[in-house]
Amino acid sequence: MGEGNPKVCVVIPTYNERENIGSLLERLLAVSSSHGINLQVLVVDDNSPDGTADLVEEFAGKTPNIRLLRRPGKLGLGSAYKEGFTKALRELKAEILVEMDADGSHHPEQLPSLLSKISEGYDVVVGSRYVAGGSIKGWSLKRKLTSAGANLLARKLCGLRVKDATSGFRAFKASALKRIGLERLSASGYAFQIETLYWAARLGLKIGETPITFTNRLKAKSKLNLGEILAYTTLCFRLFLKRLLRP
Repeated sequence: MGEGNPKVCVVIPTYNERENIGSLLERLLAVSSSHGINLQVLVVDDNSPDGTADLVEEFAGKTPNIRLLRRPGKLGLGSAYKEGFTKALRELKAEILVEMDADGSHHPEQLPSLLSKISEGYDVVVGSRYVAGGSIKGWSLKRKLTSAGANLLARKLCGLRVKDATSGFRAFKASALKRIGLERLSASGYAFQIETLYWAARLGLKIGETPITFTNRLKAKSKLNLGEILAYTTLCFRLFLKRLLRP
């Protein structure tokens, strides 16, 4: 990471997020201005039928801080992050890369907390709902149990010590992502979150957590489905076998 004010790129995958993306971009720009963050925002849109990409393009026309990457169809969260991170590293020369949901569940105002932790020397920082000071608003009991089960699998099967391994609000040093190697990651969906942490831990990277408040989707419904849950579980077992074969 360079001296002074590092280049930060927030990568946001979208699919039918027109109702949410405008306010999110405005809040990110406001946080960037008030905290002096050298910010770029890269929205990776999977050909949203609701015109999400067109709205982002309007924002991009007004400020060079906003970029848009259009993709031909719905290819998955992990796929979007891999493609977005690759562009951010190669073309935007980002030094810190941040994952963030488009639906309003992650608060831009908490971005400085993640970046502060990076500046302390951590390679990967997870915005955590399950450390002291973290919280969740608006979840049903079923959703809480699903999250608890997913994190239990991550700890027991993948050997992760992170309390909130499934969180999608996190920051990476560019050097950490380069060591992990995006090309080695196989998960195209939500399981991407576990796979990146697995390799970060295995490579001995310094992983930290900082508390966040997670708010259930402001509009529309969750995109988490049975297929994603099965893919996540399958990956956890695959990584468990990998640990057994190469501890």
